[in-house]
Amino acid sequence: MKGLKDKVVIVTGGAGGIGSATCRRLAEQGAKVAIFDMNLEAAEKLANEINQYGQALAIQCDIT
Repeated sequence: MKGLKDKVVIVTGGAGGIGSATCRRLAEQGAKVAIFDMNLEAAEKLANEINQYGQALAIQCDIT
């Protein structure tokens, strides 16, 4: 993925299986990741992990 450095990306369902892998990959590519998920605890855990090497923010959100 090219051109993601410093771009802000919102991932809905970001704390789940595919969502968390997507968040990690985007952060590795330099994106600033907003993790939207109903499970705030899981989203915060992932954001803390990503913040070791990138930038992430956990937001509790229900998009149904």
